[in-house]
Amino acid sequence: MRNQLDGKSMLNNGFFIASNRLVVALVLFATGILATESAKAQEATPGDIDRFVADVMKEFDVPGVGLTIVKDGDVLLSRGYGVRSLDAANASTNHVDSHTLFGIASNTKAFTATALGLLVEAGLIEWDKPVIDYLPDFRMSDPYVTSEMTIRDLLVHRSGLGLGAGDLMWWPPSDYNRKDIVYRLRYLPLSTSFRNAYAYDNVLYSVAGEVIESVSGMSWEEFVQSRILDEIGMTDSNVLHSAAGEGSNTAEPHAPIDGKVRRIAAFKSDNTNPAGGINASASDIARWLVVQLDSGRVAPDKRLFSPSTTRELWTLVTPIPAGDPPPYLAALKTNFNGYALGFRVLDYRGRKLVTHTGGLPGYVSRIAMIPELKLGIAVFTNQESGDAFNAITHHVLDYYLGYSDTDWLAAYKRLRGERASRIASAENDVARSAAANSGPSLTLKEYAGTYRDPWYGDVVVEAANGRLRIRFTHTPSLIGTLQHHGADTFVARWDDRELRADAFITFVLDPSGSVRSATMEPASPTVDFSYDFQDLALTRVADQTD
Repeated sequence: MRNQLDGKSMLNNGFFIASNRLVVALVLFATGILATESAKAQEATPGDIDRFVADVMKEFDVPGVGLTIVKDGDVLLSRGYGVRSLDAANASTNHVDSHTLFGIASNTKAFTATALGLLVEAGLIEWDKPVIDYLPDFRMSDPYVTSEMTIRDLLVHRSGLGLGAGDLMWWPPSDYNRKDIVYRLRYLPLSTSFRNAYAYDNVLYSVAGEVIESVSGMSWEEFVQSRILDEIGMTDSNVLHSAAGEGSNTAEPHAPIDGKVRRIAAFKSDNTNPAGGINASASDIARWLVVQLDSGRVAPDKRLFSPSTTRELWTLVTPIPAGDPPPYLAALKTNFNGYALGFRVLDYRGRKLVTHTGGLPGYVSRIAMIPELKLGIAVFTNQESGDAFNAITHHVLDYYLGYSDTDWLAAYKRLRGERASRIASAENDVARSAAANSGPSLTLKEYAGTYRDPWYGDVVVEAANGRLRIRFTHTPSLIGTLQHHGADTFVARWDDRELRADAFITFVLDPSGSVRSATMEPASPTVDFSYDFQDLALTRVADQTD
């Protein structure tokens, strides 16, 4: 799942889609519906917040934003900006409000970690007991890792799996179900030693969902809905990827496709709901932030969980290497940085920051909390610009921390430009190398056949009508044409251009000159890391039959 802060690459190209008139009109509309926000609360929020959000939306081409600020147990702001869909004809009935649902993607991971915390408090599991105590059939590819992996290990991205490893079993949506995915983990090779390095993953959160079902007797969806959302009063929200983009007050996903931001299809697979399935509103997420910041308290005399669970959720487990930001983002330099249980923890301007981001096709978001100030912020968007949610988040954080030394809109605009330049340079290099290469070393028919990977399954390459076609047998949308790149390397151009995931495939020949196997890798740095083509080890198992 797209998640910049946690290793996720996001498409932040940005193309202009909203006129000044539309943005100003929608901001004025949002300002006019704040009857529920007290004058005192409005005075406690940044005075320029409406204008700043509007400027960010315009600069980074974001149709709609949901914004929440809570402090000291009070909801200071819960507001919507912009439009739910660019396709709607009447903007006045298409506005985002505080109850508009957005896919929050990997911000769901904190709910899964909290659900496990509830089971720990109930005495049904222990953080540091092996997973196989609760799921006897669970297996990793290494027997030692299988026996030693604990409930805590499922949440902290140090299993030895590579970045996004195994995500192709569910991203894009496949015909595998959640239990299939958990079973096939035993065939997925490790990239590093167990507990040796940070590498963000999603599939182990699916395992966590299976643990919840095994010990509670309820599916992850049932447990999180009844034991967390209902208890907190998150009445707008739901726990299903398949509900994304549906309903009368739901933000529809958008992304830049071929140079223009437009509405795209929502991600609909429920296989990985424990890693990213929740759809939430700004109003509901305010309740979640208040509960998190008050150690689980949902009422003066009632707690969802205890302060001990808060300590577990927010304690750093896996260190994350921290590089030096460019000078214009100097405020982002950290002294500590790492992953806890469903949250990332680091320092920001001398304060502990508990945060996470989320990304799905057409939705990106960020949640940030400074526990010392009991301050929580959430920014939801229906376009894939991490620069947008980061600019808003840091602008609000700095207001409460008393800083005004960074123009975050200008800083992230510059960052976007430098990133786009690097990507263009890399893609130009690839294009030049292709132009200089000669034709394939074999006939197209000689490349055709069925190729099998131990954990994904079969990939079929077919020769017909003077071209090669490729098809992932468990993933209906991964079908496309292979265009020759050079020697025995081709580029898979997927028919569904919304995927934005073209990939190299290189055929490996045996000494006799016949194709023995194939490897794949993303064809551009803009490809989301959940397309983990590089983890495939494709062995040819059959020639093409006429």
